[in-house]
Amino acid sequence: MRRKIPTGLIGMVHLKALPGSPGFAGDIDAVESSALADTATLLAGGVDAILVENFGDVPFQKTVDGVTIAAMTRIIRAIVELSDVPVGVNVLRNDPHAALSIATVTGAEFIRINVHIGAMVTDQGLIEGQAAETLRLRDSLNADVAILADVGVKHATSFDEKWSLEQEAKDAWYRGLADALIVSGKGTGVPTMAVDLERIWQAVPEAPLIVGSGVNVNTLAEYSIAKAWIVGTALKRDGLVQNEVELTRVREMCHASSDGNSS
Repeated sequence: MRRKIPTGLIGMVHLKALPGSPGFAGDIDAVESSALADTATLLAGGVDAILVENFGDVPFQKTVDGVTIAAMTRIIRAIVELSDVPVGVNVLRNDPHAALSIATVTGAEFIRINVHIGAMVTDQGLIEGQAAETLRLRDSLNADVAILADVGVKHATSFDEKWSLEQEAKDAWYRGLADALIVSGKGTGVPTMAVDLERIWQAVPEAPLIVGSGVNVNTLAEYSIAKAWIVGTALKRDGLVQNEVELTRVREMCHASSDGNSS
């Protein structure tokens, strides 16, 4: 049975470097405070959902250490308690079991999986999808957590020389049993190609589509067939991903998304 997915504007909370990662500044309280401040700004601006990821933990691990799971669980539980909209989890680079476990115990309602099926070549090496294990873990935990699976994920290229966007979308939906498909540009903040969104919609018309990168107030109208838009960089001060979320930008984006939904 497919799970309920978030719709509308999904605002990103990019966590600063966590304990165990090279960039950790030594103060987990400060990391949590920053995350909660961004959450409060997103909520005040009117987002429809929030997605949290360990963005500061570069260079990323394929699967994360226990300390990362512990730190994310602590912070995401605090975000869930603060939030009146659905909260999601993405554990970079590709740890769906950690994300699902965190979501289950914190009350988060969805997870993003960068490589759900197939195999992709990334700066972490070859990453293989774990759809079978992830779906079985969700069943064993009796977790009502939606899986949002990337198709043609950013910062990666396919390992399969016969790969096509359409076939990956079909596999993720019909064989991987994802609850929604995410379509992104080539990297963080890079615009998603509207033609790619259209190609996937044509291939799997029943699958809910989510735009995963590069959305701003000027491009939102290009993605009208999507059910949701994940927005991070465009909501930050000066449009820089490392800066804090800015309330004016959130309100402008929420207003634009509301106009788009009503048209």
